[in-house]
Amino acid sequence: MSPLVSLAKSAVEAYIIDGKIISPPDILPGEFLKRRAGAFVTIEKNRKLRGCIGTYSATKKNIVEEIIHNAISAAINDYRFNPIKVGELAELSYTVYILTEPELVRDISELNPKKFGIIVKGQGFSSPDVIFSPAPRPYQKTGILLPDLEGIDTAEKQISIVCQKAEIDSNRENIIIYRFSVEKYD
Repeated sequence: MSPLVSLAKSAVEAYIIDGKIISPPDILPGEFLKRRAGAFVTIEKNRKLRGCIGTYSATKKNIVEEIIHNAISAAINDYRFNPIKVGELAELSYTVYILTEPELVRDISELNPKKFGIIVKGQGFSSPDVIFSPAPRPYQKTGILLPDLEGIDTAEKQISIVCQKAEIDSNRENIIIYRFSVEKYD
C-alpha cells in the first residue's frame, strides 16, 4: 500500500473511531510535506464508490494535510452517501490523486479523458439578456471529473457529465474548461 493511501486510511479510521484528526506523520517522503497541490481521495466498498471528495488546487499547507482533510471529508461529507460507520472500515479501499495545476483549454482537441481530468465553470445565467450585460458576472458553478474513469471515452461525454454534475446548461451558459493530470496512488 502506498504511503499516501495508508495516510488516507489512517485519517479516516482515526476520525471514525475516535473523532480525531491525525497529525501529519514524519515518515512520509519530504516532497509531500513541502509541496502544495490539490488532491482527491476516493473511497470504495466492494468496488463501489463510497465517497469521493477533493480540491483542484491547494487549500492546505502541504499535500499531506490536503489528503488528511479530504479523506475525512470523503468519509463523512460526500452528500451522495451516508457517513461511513466503524463496522465498514475493514471493507474499504482508498485511492489518492494528486492534481497538477489546472490549465485553460482553448480547444476541445486538447482534451483526452483517459489522460486529463477536467474542470468546467459556468456562469449560471438563466436568460440571454444577462449573458450580454455590460458587466459579465463571475463563473458561479463548478464541476470536476477525474481522468480515466470507466465508460468515459470521449471529451464530449466528459464535458457533458461534468456539466450535469454541476447543473451547468452548456447550451445556455458561457463555460470555461480547464484540464489537469494526476499522480494516482492506490
